[in-house]
Amino acid sequence: MSEITVAPTPDERLTAAIEPWLQHMTWRRDYQHWRERRINQERYQDERLALLESIAGSLPDMHLLDLGAGMGGFAVAAAQRGASVVACEYNRAYCSIIALRAQRCGVTIPIRNAAGEALPCPNASFDAVVCWDVIEHVQSPERMLAEIRRVLRPSGTVLLTVINRRAWVDPHYHLRGINWLPRTWAEWIIERWGRSKAGAALRDMQRLSAMHYYHYPEFITLAQRHGFGVRDLREEQLRAGRLASPRRSRRIVRAGLRVMGLEAAAYRLQRRWYVGMFELALTKL
Repeated sequence: MSEITVAPTPDERLTAAIEPWLQHMTWRRDYQHWRERRINQERYQDERLALLESIAGSLPDMHLLDLGAGMGGFAVAAAQRGASVVACEYNRAYCSIIALRAQRCGVTIPIRNAAGEALPCPNASFDAVVCWDVIEHVQSPERMLAEIRRVLRPSGTVLLTVINRRAWVDPHYHLRGINWLPRTWAEWIIERWGRSKAGAALRDMQRLSAMHYYHYPEFITLAQRHGFGVRDLREEQLRAGRLASPRRSRRIVRAGLRVMGLEAAAYRLQRRWYVGMFELALTKL
C-alpha cells in the first residue's frame, strides 16, 4: 500500500517558516505568548492601524510603504483593511514569510527585498511610511531618512520608533542598565547573561555597539536636517489625557503629578533618561 502524502496547510507552512527565527529568544519568560504573537502577527495590529489612520487618513485611500516589514504582520493587516501596501524587507527569509502570511490571509502585497538606504520605489509614490524597530539596524540612518523623504508625497507622514540611548531596559536584550555603560562593558554583560545573538542566522542581527540608539534631541535634530517636522506621539497622548499606564501605581503617581502641574515635565524627564524608545510621527516639509 502506497503512502498518502498530505500537503501542509497554509498555517503549517507559515509556522514552519517562522520557527527557526524565534529560537534565539527562548530565554524570554513570555516566550510562548511572544511566539504566538509572531505566528499570528496580523491579528495584533489594531492599535497601530488606528494610530496610522488618526494621523495619515483613511486606510482604503492610502498608498503605504511598510519599511522593514519584518514578518509582515502589519503589512498584511493594513492590506486587509484596504490600504495599498508595499512591504520592503532586507532579510530575504522574512520576505518569504511575508508572502506566506499574505497567502494565508488572502491578500496580495508587493514585496521588495531591499535595504532602507536604497528603496526600489519611485519618487513621491507613498502617502505614508511606517518604520517600526528598523532605524537602529540600518547601516546609515541618514541615508534611510533621505530615501524615505524621496518616496513620500508632499506633506506625507512617517511613523517610526527610535531607541533611546539611555533606555533603562534595553528593548533588544531585555537587560537593565546596560545602556548607561560603555558598550564594551554592556556586551560583556550580554554574553554573561546568555543573551548574545551572535551565531543566530538572521541577517539583521547585530552587536549592541553596531546599532544606532539616539538621545531625543539628537534624533530630532537629525530628522529636521532631513526636511521633516517631528511630533512625539506619546507626549501628544499625554496632553490629550489618553496616555495609558499599565500599572496602577504609575497611574496614581501620574495623577498626583497632574494635580501639581508637573506631569508634562516628568514625562520629558523620563523621555530623556529612562524610556526604552520614542514613538514619533514625521511630516515631510
